[in-house]
Amino acid sequence: MAERVQAWWARRQFSRGLDVPYAVGSYREAWAAYPMLVRQYHPELNAGIVLSQIPPAADVLLLWQCEAGHLFVATPTEQRSRPGQVRRRSAWCPECAQSARPPRIVAPPLIETPVAAREAEAAREEEAARENVPPRENVPPRDGIPYPRASPGASARAAAPRGTSRGRRSRAARPVCEKTPAVAVGEAFVSACAPRPASAAEARVRADLFARLAVTPGMNAVRVGRPFFGHVEVWPDFVLPELRIAIEYDTTGRHGLEHVGPREDVDRRKDRLLREAGWEVVRLRTGGLAPLGPYDLQLKTVGRSGILRLLDVLREIRGELFVDAYLV
Repeated sequence: MAERVQAWWARRQFSRGLDVPYAVGSYREAWAAYPMLVRQYHPELNAGIVLSQIPPAADVLLLWQCEAGHLFVATPTEQRSRPGQVRRRSAWCPECAQSARPPRIVAPPLIETPVAAREAEAAREEEAARENVPPRENVPPRDGIPYPRASPGASARAAAPRGTSRGRRSRAARPVCEKTPAVAVGEAFVSACAPRPASAAEARVRADLFARLAVTPGMNAVRVGRPFFGHVEVWPDFVLPELRIAIEYDTTGRHGLEHVGPREDVDRRKDRLLREAGWEVVRLRTGGLAPLGPYDLQLKTVGRSGILRLLDVLREIRGELFVDAYLV
C-alpha cells in the first residue's frame, strides 16, 4: 500500500540502517527520460527529498505541481504512466487533462405538459391493448382460412429479453487495412499508409545515414506476421532492406510524452514483430531514454560520431565484411 513520503523515508532509514538511505543522484538516470516530471517535482513539497533519491518503482505518495499551479498526489508509477493516446502537455496533470476534456452537457428532461401527458397515457393504453390480444392460434379463422401457426421457438425468442443471447457476444475484431501489398512476411516495401516524417532532426539523421550506406532508399514499411494497430505492416523510421535492419530514432518529444510509459510497451511490441519477421532493430535513444534492446544506442545527439557508432553496431549484427560492402 502506498504511504506518505515522510513515512516511506523513515521506514527506509530503519530498514537500511542509514540516515540517508538513497544518496542524491542515485536514480538520476532513471528519471532523465521524464523531463516533465522533473519540472513537476519540488523537494520542498516532499519533506526535502530530491527526486533522484526516489526509486521510480517506489510505492510512495508524492506531491506534484504542474506548470499551471495544480497540486496533486500520485505515486511514481502512476505519474510515469499518464501519457496515453493524448499528445498534449495537459496529459501530465489530472486537472489539466480534465479541463482539456470538458464534460458533455446533458439537456435536462422536458417538463411534461397536460397535452403531452394525455398523449403519453393514450400511447400506454394502446400498447396495453395490443399486449392483451389473444394468440393467433386461438383466434377463429377468418373466411374459413386459419391463421398460420408460429414456429415452436418463436414465443421463446419473443419472451427472451433483448440482449440475452447464447453466450457472451464477443468483442468485434479490429479490421485489418487492405492496402498492404501481397508481399511475403519480412519484405520491405513502400507503404501508402506510413506517416510522413515530421521531425527535421529525423530528416537530418536520415540524410547522414543514407549518405554512408548504398542501400535501397525510399522503403518505409516491413510486412509482419501479425496485425499491429490495424495493419500487417510496421513503419520503422529508417529501413535498410539489404541488411534487414530497422532503425528507430527515439526522442521524448516537445512535452516529454513520446516513447515513455505505455508508449514504451508499444515500442517493445513493434520490435518483437520485426524480430519475428527476421529483422533486427536498433534504436537511437536520446533525451535520457534507456535502451530497450541489445543493440540500442543511448546518445545525447545523433551527429557524426553517432553515425559512426551506429555503423559499428550494424557490423556487429550482420558482420563487418557484409556491412562494409555497402559503405560509400
